[in-house]
Amino acid sequence: MEASSSGITNGKAKVFHAEGGVDLQGYQLDMQILPDGPKSDVDFSEILNAIQEMAKDVNILFDELEAVNSPCKDDDSLLHPGNLTSTSDDASRLEAGGETVREKNKLNGLYFRDGKCRIDYILVYRKSSPQTEKREVFERNIRAEGLQMEKESSLINSDIIFVKLHAPWEVLGRYAEQMNVRMPFRRKIYYLPRRYKFMSRIDKQISRFRRWLPKKPMRLDKETLPDLEENDCYTAPFSQQRIHHFIIHNKDTFFNNATRSRIVHHILQRIKYEEGKNKIGLNRLLTNGSYEAAFPLHEGSYRSKNSIRTHGAVNHRHLLYECWASWGVWYKYQPLDLVRRYFGEKIGLYFAWLGWYTGMLFPAAFIGLFVFLYGVTTLDHCQVSKEVCQATDIIMCPVCDKYCPFMRLSDSCVYAKVTHLFDNGATVFFAVFMAVWATVFLEFWKRRRAVIAYDWDLIDWEEEEEEIRPQFEAKYSKKERMNPISGKPEPYQAFADKCSRLIVSASGIFFMICVVIAAVFGIVIYRVVTVSTFAAFKWALIRNNSQVATTGTAVCINFCIIMLLNVLYEKVALLLTNLEQPRTESEWENSFTLKMFLFQFVNLNSSTFYIAFFLGRFTGHPGAYLRLINRWRLEECHPSGCLIDLCMQMGIIMVLKQTWNNFMELGYPLIQNWWTRRKVRQEHGPERKINFPQWEKDYNLQPMNAYGLFDEYLEMILQFGFTTIFVAAFPLAPLLALLNNIIEIRLDAYKFVTQWRRPLASRAKDIGIWYGILEGIGILSVITNAFVIAITSDFIPRLVYAYKYGPCAGQGEAGQKCMVGYVNASLSVFRISDFENRSEPESDGSEFSGTPLKYCRYRDYRDSPHALVPYGYTLQFWHVLAARLAFIIVFEHLVFCIKHLISYLIPDLPKDLRDRMRREKYLIQEMMYEAELERLQKERKERKKNGKAHHNEWP
Repeated sequence: MEASSSGITNGKAKVFHAEGGVDLQGYQLDMQILPDGPKSDVDFSEILNAIQEMAKDVNILFDELEAVNSPCKDDDSLLHPGNLTSTSDDASRLEAGGETVREKNKLNGLYFRDGKCRIDYILVYRKSSPQTEKREVFERNIRAEGLQMEKESSLINSDIIFVKLHAPWEVLGRYAEQMNVRMPFRRKIYYLPRRYKFMSRIDKQISRFRRWLPKKPMRLDKETLPDLEENDCYTAPFSQQRIHHFIIHNKDTFFNNATRSRIVHHILQRIKYEEGKNKIGLNRLLTNGSYEAAFPLHEGSYRSKNSIRTHGAVNHRHLLYECWASWGVWYKYQPLDLVRRYFGEKIGLYFAWLGWYTGMLFPAAFIGLFVFLYGVTTLDHCQVSKEVCQATDIIMCPVCDKYCPFMRLSDSCVYAKVTHLFDNGATVFFAVFMAVWATVFLEFWKRRRAVIAYDWDLIDWEEEEEEIRPQFEAKYSKKERMNPISGKPEPYQAFADKCSRLIVSASGIFFMICVVIAAVFGIVIYRVVTVSTFAAFKWALIRNNSQVATTGTAVCINFCIIMLLNVLYEKVALLLTNLEQPRTESEWENSFTLKMFLFQFVNLNSSTFYIAFFLGRFTGHPGAYLRLINRWRLEECHPSGCLIDLCMQMGIIMVLKQTWNNFMELGYPLIQNWWTRRKVRQEHGPERKINFPQWEKDYNLQPMNAYGLFDEYLEMILQFGFTTIFVAAFPLAPLLALLNNIIEIRLDAYKFVTQWRRPLASRAKDIGIWYGILEGIGILSVITNAFVIAITSDFIPRLVYAYKYGPCAGQGEAGQKCMVGYVNASLSVFRISDFENRSEPESDGSEFSGTPLKYCRYRDYRDSPHALVPYGYTLQFWHVLAARLAFIIVFEHLVFCIKHLISYLIPDLPKDLRDRMRREKYLIQEMMYEAELERLQKERKERKKNGKAHHNEWP
């Protein structure tokens, strides 16, 4: 390992390597915090020799192998040094470049006309808007706050006016202190436990061996992409009184572009546009139409004529596109620090969670694929499927009235084999594994979130007191009470009014759930009616596979109903949420999120619950079928069981839903942006697009979703439900989710970087209400998988047969040899003459044996027609029922105990992180003390020097 100290000279990184054969890997480094000093006056090799002779109690590892007090680079200095379109360059460079630099800045559309002031925020309005007076007052107050302003008219529509805003250093410093913006002031130091020389030598040999191994392919290459070097500094809330503590190379780049935009937005939210206590803030002006749009600018184009590997990144947007949104890096880790720097912590946390979820899907997908392949390899040895395929002499009763024919059990051989692929001996293990996996995923995400919160300075961050929603103010402005936090009067909603609105909202939710149940009821009627229609179809392929055709078409129709109802649910959720009159935006967002999730979850999974737990369970038996509205005979399961129907339902819905979501996420914005460009070319010619400034290019992009990251989270949470709730019936669900998420990450990245306007960088500590929803889905998945294994699959009936009724009864064995005769034991006998008139089939079954059939078989545990109580339940039925109930209880208690044990054993905060936080707190106090002491010593020397000079002049 080499030690290096990097400095910035003329925009380029100059590296000084330790010479003289000094190898830090074989030594223990112990040092105290060095005082600040100019690196250009110190020989770095001498410093290293001095370090090795100091106290040996602590081993210090320098991050990026820089000196302890080496300053952090400014955020924008990570870009290619030749770039002038993405950063607000320092004054010296502007002066050196002269008019050429200013002209470039003017052309790229990121600066004012003078080429010096960088645009921090854009407001858009139409001259024809009637809210002129409010807008003029608002803009006059903007200037009063110290913000600089310029206006430009659109090149394609003179009615559209762009207001460019720039925050000078004084304004940024004043509000950064008010907002407690944390800024870097010292390079981080990492302390490792003391190690023996023997271990250090071993590490040295291992590191030499690693040089011959290929580099990690999933990590971004920092040598060929030097722009990926990251800041790693201690931070503290910015203070103008202690400005000398912070590392400020250039005031123009000290605050990065995302922070500047956030500060400007904070100012705009607190500026009045009219006299009155509530006439304040940009959001209200956007709501009443005074302004049409408000957004920060992208940092230039995301494409470049030159390769990023040879010429570096043109700007941060180009860097994100090349190392994150490009399809060529689909297998690499996400540059989360770059995402956070450009889009803010809230969006960065979403992609961190999505990447963590995708990574955790790898073991689940591998185990699910193993369960499926286990079913494939054991297919030839499965006794049950063998008996089904060889049962040419067993004639099954018709599955519908009149038109459905008798069929041999061997005709369902293919379905029996497919069922074995998903319902085999490894299914129970996989269900337990997925229940534990869901808990491990959530617990380790809490640890991962803690690390991210520490790295991104979110540990001590608390949300500001939120503003009251304008709608809430307008509704309850007559009643006021004192806010216990701010001490100011604010509108107040009476408890009775709030309760009445919540009751009405809950009634609306219940009504919409009833609509979902009605839709499922319609699908059930469709299945009942069409199974007879397909059975009488002219085409032999459909006629012989009437049940599969019914299931497939029902799933497709169900998907169309789901998508149509989703549109309705969004409008109803908006109506009910606004009816509740939430006080703040976060309360509104949480209420809307809960309603939309509940609606879409019920809508998406209601038909799946019907197939899993109700299909074929309440049909009665031949001669005494249960009927819907005393007309339609309820649908029966296939002779091979109902699991194949559940697998088809999950597979088709999951694939279609994810395909549709990906199209709507990327295809819809692409089409809209293409249509906008096409209109511009038709009206003004294709050459005009080249000269568009950046603010006009961004204005023509699609705005970010009105609900923020809601759609992205909702899609993934619903997928998580599909992956866990019915995973016992469809082990390939994690694999499909993994493949989709690999595409989803790059689709979302491409959408954020290229198709959407740049969203405002906002902060957040976690994923909010979605974590509670994930925990709820994890609990529900344990219950549903227990019922799927016990009720939907044939696992329990086979187990009961093997231990109680099979050839190995009483021997304590349950192998394939113990399943001989299971198929015959699971079928009951029915006398054909006992059919009801409306159920009697048209065929008499003479095509099988040449004579009319007298008996047929059906799936159930019932006595023969000659028994004392014809068609009564047998003892085996009660044994199976008791075993199913016992399995559900044991499975749930066992899995819940494992889940709680795991959540107890895994701490939310990693031990090394806890130690780093404590150490950092101590070091920050020491550094601040030393910096203050150094400042006082300098002032004392200056006073002493001045006093001495005055004494000499006294005579």
